[in-house]
Amino acid sequence: MKVINKTRIFILMAFSLFSCLPLNAQVFALKSNLAADAVASPNLGTELKLGRRLSLDIAAHYNPFSNGMHRSKHWLVQPELRFWQCQPFSGHFWGMHILAGEYNIGNMVLPLGLYRGTRSWRYEGRVMGAGLSYGYQWIISPRWGIETEIGAGWVRASYTRYRCAHCGEQTGSGYKYYLGPTKVAISLVYLLK
Repeated sequence: MKVINKTRIFILMAFSLFSCLPLNAQVFALKSNLAADAVASPNLGTELKLGRRLSLDIAAHYNPFSNGMHRSKHWLVQPELRFWQCQPFSGHFWGMHILAGEYNIGNMVLPLGLYRGTRSWRYEGRVMGAGLSYGYQWIISPRWGIETEIGAGWVRASYTRYRCAHCGEQTGSGYKYYLGPTKVAISLVYLLK
């Protein structure tokens, strides 16, 4: 999978933002989405408090591995601006997120009928989209929390289709559009002080 330079620049700029700002109590958090881990999408997230009720959450997923005959390689970045009902890192929040990434899938069945025929064909392409979300975070100790979140939105995916999961003969290309769930998270949160 080729990674375009604009995407690399965006990721570097987003993560460099965190090195420019001072870190105080309950201003910065690291997290892992356990729901994504369960479906073989290794991930890491960061969240930065921006104001009294605002925070910026950035989740990154990366899977460069194939599982035997199944192919599910991907990377995805999902920044989200959150509005908290009371204060960041505690209670209810609403979010607006965007997403961008690349994928390479084959010899598997995807949920919601996203790509029919992935059992016999391989799909490779880019994805981008936007959505809205709702979540809640519980404080379980001064440094630890649990967060749940669900989001829905619109996604546009370009694809190139290949004859089989490991073959290189191209059989078609195009775009797929999707309206539905774009984010599901059960995250373990660690607050830095």
